[in-house]
Amino acid sequence: MKFAKLLALCATIVLAAAASGANADALADIAKSGTVRIAVPQDFQPYGSVNANLQLQGLDIDVAQLVAKGLGAKAVLVPVASANRIPYLQTHKVELVISTLGRNAERDKVLDFSQPYAPFNNSLFGAPEIKVSGPVDMANQTVGVARGTFEDIELTKTVPASTVIKRYEDNNTLISAYVSGQIKLIGTGDFVAITLGEKDPAHKPVFKYTIQESRCVIGLNKGEPALQAKVNDILTKAKKSGELNALVKKWLNTPLPDKLANAYE
Repeated sequence: MKFAKLLALCATIVLAAAASGANADALADIAKSGTVRIAVPQDFQPYGSVNANLQLQGLDIDVAQLVAKGLGAKAVLVPVASANRIPYLQTHKVELVISTLGRNAERDKVLDFSQPYAPFNNSLFGAPEIKVSGPVDMANQTVGVARGTFEDIELTKTVPASTVIKRYEDNNTLISAYVSGQIKLIGTGDFVAITLGEKDPAHKPVFKYTIQESRCVIGLNKGEPALQAKVNDILTKAKKSGELNALVKKWLNTPLPDKLANAYE
């Protein structure tokens, strides 16, 4: 009997803790602490990289600072790779993910998102001599991707079974493999490939085909409507003032597309 009561008490404590977590208000916590932890890329130029002074720089870094300012908080930037950015959010190591994150049906089940803040198409690039114009041409080819990216997910779904997909833990390792000739095809973001070609013309990857049209959004844990609404309000104001367009032009050398510039949530 005592054991049964003990089990009931433990169950009550667990449920209370769960309820407390479910009712947590990240926006209130950010206001109280004066800081907001944001996952950002460190190896995905021009969205996020480390400069000669070992400082983070890029579009996502500037957007993170913009959002933190709008929240009235200091940004604590947490460098992540594509594979661990969502786990960092789900384990509450960060409150937001601003790291070339795209949205799809599977991610909608576990995360909430902001309105889009930047363009980001996922495409196949590679050596000029390889003729590829669609998934069917990928038979018996080898392609490199960063693990957990849309390129990884979509290529896995669409290419023939004979295609070899090499998954790298981060973008730097992927790019190094391409530049060194270990792989001749890569799935990555359009602007990432363009930046690589500008930095290293001898290894400029040639566009093959678009894997998926995507957009960058900010990721949040589910059940945080106040924080989601505030982030969307910050982005809407930045779009209307032209501040966000200036950041996109600075890092991507192209203006924010009209469709994104007028997308408010």
